[in-house]
Amino acid sequence: MENSDHTFNPSLAAALMKFDPEDGEQIVEYFNTHVLLSREKALLQASVRDQKKLLVENGKLKNDIQQLRVQLQDKQRRRTAKALLAPAPPPVGASAAVPTNPPPSSSHDRRDRQNRRRRGERKARPNSGALSLEAEPCIDPSRLDLRVGRILSIRRHRLAETMSVQEVDVGESTPRTVVSKLEETTDFEELQGRLAVLLCNVKACQLRGVVSQARLLCCYSSNDCSELLIPPAGSNPGDRVTFLNYPGEPDKELQAKQRVWELLQPDLQVDSRGVATFKGCGFEVKGKGLCRAPSLTNCIIR
Repeated sequence: MENSDHTFNPSLAAALMKFDPEDGEQIVEYFNTHVLLSREKALLQASVRDQKKLLVENGKLKNDIQQLRVQLQDKQRRRTAKALLAPAPPPVGASAAVPTNPPPSSSHDRRDRQNRRRRGERKARPNSGALSLEAEPCIDPSRLDLRVGRILSIRRHRLAETMSVQEVDVGESTPRTVVSKLEETTDFEELQGRLAVLLCNVKACQLRGVVSQARLLCCYSSNDCSELLIPPAGSNPGDRVTFLNYPGEPDKELQAKQRVWELLQPDLQVDSRGVATFKGCGFEVKGKGLCRAPSLTNCIIR
């Protein structure tokens, strides 16, 4: 019924015109219109399917790019470590005995030996740095000093309306002052007295005249909604948040040049069940449970 030009079959059209000269032309026009509409509908449905497929593929490509970036950084660090740890040439005269009657050598050979000696002396110097690099711990979340804290008080920063200042009990002799960026609609009275999760081994820094001594961990969705990450019920200030697959003790203080937080943060996420994870491994307070987002899912933690 439909020919290669997506119109009504000419032979059938001629038969209709012959059978019904008065209405045949209108019937043929109706069928031609129906064929064109059917074709446009099929093209539109195929376009929608292609768009959905492209969105899924774009999401996968973004994840692949992020993983490749991390792998490239790891390879660069390993390459640097391998170059520094390469054995240096032995010092001159340390291994081979000098012949009693050495054969005569040309001036070119003497210059070549002198150049090799100089290069050997330069390569022997970085040994101490190589040893220190070899002892450097790897980048994993056990280096983060994450603790449960209780917000004792919260107020608006006097010099920045988008910031708040909290006094937080993290199980130490005195509370820590924490400067955070919270939404304008945040209910301060509701947050006072609540438990939260804090990163406690960041370097203290001054934000608009107030020294911040820790980082308050929050969950952020794609539409800019945010809420505090909360520890499991029964947690107490000072309880440490750990990761089952990453045992170890946290750094005393995270060094800015090592960028530990920056490298780990992209993999700190809330899964589809609302559980805080690092590469699928949950934030855990031993014996008490897992840390969660109050209502958000599939979002980032920072």
